[in-house]
Amino acid sequence: MGDILIVDDERDIRELISDILKDEGYTTRLAANSDQCMKEVASEAPALMVLDIWLKDSNMDGIDILKSIKRDTPDIPIVIISGHGNIEIAVAAIKQGAYDFIEKPFNIDQLMVVVRRAMEASRLRHENQELRRKDVNADELIGSSSVFKTLKSNLDKVTKSNGRVMLTGAAGAGKEIAARYIHAKSDRADAPFLSVNSASVEPERMEEVLFGRETSENGVEPGLLEQAHGGVLYFDEVADMPAGTQSKILRVLVDQQFQRLGGTGNIQVDIRFISSTNKNLHHEIDVGNFREELFHRLNVVPIAVPSLEERREDIPELADYFIESLNKSQGLAQRSLSEDAVALLQTMLWPGNVRQLKNVIERVLILGDSSGPITATELPTSEPKDDEKGRVVLSGSLATLPLREARELFEREYLLTQINRFGGNISRTATFVGMERSALHRKLKSLGVVTANKSGGRVAFVEEGAD
Repeated sequence: MGDILIVDDERDIRELISDILKDEGYTTRLAANSDQCMKEVASEAPALMVLDIWLKDSNMDGIDILKSIKRDTPDIPIVIISGHGNIEIAVAAIKQGAYDFIEKPFNIDQLMVVVRRAMEASRLRHENQELRRKDVNADELIGSSSVFKTLKSNLDKVTKSNGRVMLTGAAGAGKEIAARYIHAKSDRADAPFLSVNSASVEPERMEEVLFGRETSENGVEPGLLEQAHGGVLYFDEVADMPAGTQSKILRVLVDQQFQRLGGTGNIQVDIRFISSTNKNLHHEIDVGNFREELFHRLNVVPIAVPSLEERREDIPELADYFIESLNKSQGLAQRSLSEDAVALLQTMLWPGNVRQLKNVIERVLILGDSSGPITATELPTSEPKDDEKGRVVLSGSLATLPLREARELFEREYLLTQINRFGGNISRTATFVGMERSALHRKLKSLGVVTANKSGGRVAFVEEGAD
């Protein structure tokens, strides 16, 4: 059921508590003083500690042990017992992180109630951590385009190292998904993955959030650095980190230790840092918003996360994935995508990237029919009125051009969109638009459209100097 460490300088008390707990199905370990206690904890952290306040012939008393354990392994619940207890000691123990306080001579039923509650609280905490780590959406990378394959290959290369990774890309492109993928495939997969969005935390609270706090009123309040020990701490949008915090984080990166706010002792941590930004950090450094030394410490392995515009081939696969996951998580209808819906999704503008695509799919599933394929008319784009069906509404600039120039501009934009929709594949584009491949090549040349490799994939663009 659980491994419980009993620390008491009285042998009879140790053995009595041990016998009671064994009768209830628990396994126990015994320690008579602080040295034995710390040795047992170092060899293997127990599921729970029952700790006496007063320890004869010991280098540390119960409160000192409590402070030390809560500093280094804060997840261990500790029940304090004492034959000399009073309200001041109980309050001090609780403030330092003890789960509960029991006076000697204790009632066996009372002891078991406290132990069971402490063990249950510990179990629920660990289960919640496991659920967060095993979130089915957390480490899913979806796609098959060449651009996506390049990204995944780069991520796979860094999963087995402890190198610091800097993920760059537009908002909504999936930088946190990439960070969670690294964590899930790494040797730290069973340890915490914690995230802090530098833009969403009030600047004056950032240090407390990261470093934690020690006060006489509330005792120890661990921060994210402490909670992420052994795992990964993800700095989302690191460019927005307050300047004062940047210098302190730099020290953590150098020394792998820090002090809580209000504390005096150094806390050692083992953390892998992953960062992300949608800003140009070189520019932020030039204007004085970001420390250059911190940039070089975090930017050991830079990886670019492509925008949805750069991986339009993946849109149908991503949309199908969102439909399936929304069916499982919210019970929304599991509908397919019609060909016209796929074509429209692949040619739409996606300033919000993958996040925007997911929102669009969710909106369609909520507001649309419960059966049948999703059609283009259900997608949130500008649709002509009923009496305008079949018409193409010209933009103001296009309507001012002569027919030849307007046709050329339309053809160029249309073919650019189609080629990029098919990941630079000319054969697939030719088939869709209904042209012979050789004829399409001649048309592209006349329009000044060329294709080239970019970000691991092939994209079309207008050659510089083309009319």
